[in-house]
Amino acid sequence: MTTSDFTQELHFITATVVDWIDVFTRPDYKRIIVDSLVFCQQNKGFDIYAWVLMSNHLHMTESRNIECF
Repeated sequence: MTTSDFTQELHFITATVVDWIDVFTRPDYKRIIVDSLVFCQQNKGFDIYAWVLMSNHLHMTESRNIECF
């Protein structure tokens, strides 16, 4: 499977913290996630449609912009 196989498809992603520890209650860690999402939008061609950051996991719907490859 190549990178182009995943372009322009909508993905639902869930990322969890090991042992479900509530690390995202700290503002510094929330900022790292937000900054990373912005970086991916600006530099990696991510189109992020919706996301929610919970205390110990992240849900996101995204696709990749094929023009960025």
